[in-house]
Amino acid sequence: MQKSALITGITGQDGTYLAEFLIEKGYNVHGLVRNLSTISRETLPSAFSDVDLIEGDLRNEESLRKAVSQSIPDEIYNLAAHTNVATSWDESTNVIDINSLGFARLLNVIRESKREPRIFQASSCQVFGLADESPQNENTEFRPQNPYGASKAFTQFLSKSFRDSHHMFISTGILYNHDSERRGTQFFTRKVSNGVAKIYLGSEKELILGNLQSERDWGYAKDFVKAMWLTLQQENPGDFIVSTGESHTAEEYVKLAFESVSLDWRDYVKTDPGLFRHAEPNPLCGDPTKAKNLLGWEPETKFNDLVRIMIQADLQQCIESSSP
Repeated sequence: MQKSALITGITGQDGTYLAEFLIEKGYNVHGLVRNLSTISRETLPSAFSDVDLIEGDLRNEESLRKAVSQSIPDEIYNLAAHTNVATSWDESTNVIDINSLGFARLLNVIRESKREPRIFQASSCQVFGLADESPQNENTEFRPQNPYGASKAFTQFLSKSFRDSHHMFISTGILYNHDSERRGTQFFTRKVSNGVAKIYLGSEKELILGNLQSERDWGYAKDFVKAMWLTLQQENPGDFIVSTGESHTAEEYVKLAFESVSLDWRDYVKTDPGLFRHAEPNPLCGDPTKAKNLLGWEPETKFNDLVRIMIQADLQQCIESSSP
């Protein structure tokens, strides 16, 4: 029998890749979008012709009730979130309302519906913040250092509470940085790849960035959505670190990006202390051993390949946008 999946945040980076992945698996895919009138299917991947888009909002419980009733999901992937760490300080109440309370509303709706879908909650390595160990694992203490990380820590505790008290199948993925050519330009990796492409093609002369010594565990979003799916195919739910297990500095990413077009990054990059984060977390590097052993999952795309993929995509996009 064909399975049905409901994805919140379906038009985001992870949502689009996950929808494509599930369609290939034969799922009937439904996606929650905040405002249908603002969605143009022409801008979405071609696979979205097979996706049922449902208007709804994590801040509106009644809309969630209708979405669950309409989609009758076997699996629910909650990917919708305010995801920008830097702006979470200025929009903290909105971040909590969407990321934390939105997830609580969704769980309440599911529990009241008497249905028993399997649920995946997208968490974040930002829950660890000032971690006292590296790499981090599923037992590392949560020490978030920003509103975004705090909002995701809340969903971790809430997931466990609903699992224990209501026996709901809820798995969480503690997702480390994962990017792609579909990432928004407000995020560091895409800001760099887009900036490098424009410098190479002559439309820009410099790239202004923040702290180049910050360290991250970077993976490819297309790899990460497979891990999301695998968490819901297990006999029992759980929490899983989803990461590459490798740490790289922002400077390494920048250097590789410029080298891919035969340029020296030092000739074009300037740093602006105003772009540094209020509270920079300790080096975040995940230990994906549990995901490897229990899910059979490993990232397929290496760091160098991720940089190359993003640069090539932005070069092509810049060329196409400048063509008459």
